[in-house]
Amino acid sequence: MSSMRLRHARRLLPTLAAGLIACGSPTQPAVTLTLTAVEAGGAHTCGLTAAGAAYCWGNNASGELGDGTTTNRLSPVLVAGGVRFSAVRAGDSHTCGLTAAGAAYCWGLNASGQLGDGTTTNRSSPVLVAGGVSFAAVSAGNAYTCGLTAAGAAYCWGDNTYGELGDSTTTSRLSLVLVAGGVSFAAVEAGYDHTCGLTAAGAAYCWGFNFYGGLGDSTTTTRLSPVLVAGGVRFAAVRAGGAHTCGLMAAGAAYCWGDNTSGQLGDGTTTIRLTPVLVAGGVSFAAVTAGGGNQTCGVIAAGAAYCWGNNAFGQLGDGTTNNRLSPVLVAGGVSFAAVTAGGGGQTCGVTAAGAAYCWGNNFSGQLGDGTTTTRLAPVRVVQ
Repeated sequence: MSSMRLRHARRLLPTLAAGLIACGSPTQPAVTLTLTAVEAGGAHTCGLTAAGAAYCWGNNASGELGDGTTTNRLSPVLVAGGVRFSAVRAGDSHTCGLTAAGAAYCWGLNASGQLGDGTTTNRSSPVLVAGGVSFAAVSAGNAYTCGLTAAGAAYCWGDNTYGELGDSTTTSRLSLVLVAGGVSFAAVEAGYDHTCGLTAAGAAYCWGFNFYGGLGDSTTTTRLSPVLVAGGVRFAAVRAGGAHTCGLMAAGAAYCWGDNTSGQLGDGTTTIRLTPVLVAGGVSFAAVTAGGGNQTCGVIAAGAAYCWGNNAFGQLGDGTTNNRLSPVLVAGGVSFAAVTAGGGGQTCGVTAAGAAYCWGNNFSGQLGDGTTTTRLAPVRVVQ
């Protein structure tokens, strides 16, 4: 087995004990948290309140919950430091937040410089990303982070083993570097070991790891700078997962490409695709999310959530642990405003009223329901 296959094998096979599995929701404590956004990372999850306070829960071995400790939490804890965020993004073992003024902060694992503070020191509370760049968006990947300015310049920092920083090298960076190629992006998304960006005109570009075709350029050649996704499809959004990527058209049609060993492309097969293929089922989506745990989910305008791909821990939320090759409805009848697929075998969603729900693997408490019981259907996140 090649080194690339070995590195990515943990995304293809369950590696954590799933614990007791339950389909139903337990009796919930009275206190719940109202969130405007929720983001699933590796084995941790984070959310944001309307006032800009960030909360995280789950695995905290590297300080990725940001509460000043390395203690796992089974329910949300407030991120320390008093910074008010406009967005928060959870990576594999680190988390980043963005202020309304464009300052980026990160915390957690920093072995590859993914926190962007010029060191490799883990941080258990937020530290300012060095470089003085004002960002419009940030995205946290496996062991790296990317940010986008209002002018469309993309910067990345951290691990660069497969060229995921896009600076035409494989040199890891402790502080931000400009993505090469001169493309002006409207969005940028960090995946496991590959990154994708979208232009204002809807053209998708990807770079980094490409062993399974996740870059969508008709090859399996790793790229150190952005390459155009083949097929000519114009997207309104793009999301990078483990070794697969998905894009959403303005009309609601979803396309995916790359690794498909668990059916995460949703085309009814397990065939790896080197260019975008249409997700089967004819569902019109308002948003899609691609997880590092080989699952993909989407939400429709009416709020129903659908998932497909790997379901070893129940992360598809359909009450089973059966992989699905095309979209299946998430059980429970909850109407979601957004969903997020994580890399630790969990998926989460938030309603328009601010109620957060999670389902799937809960070995580290990443579902936030106060237990470590794996769930096959949505359970309410409680404080």
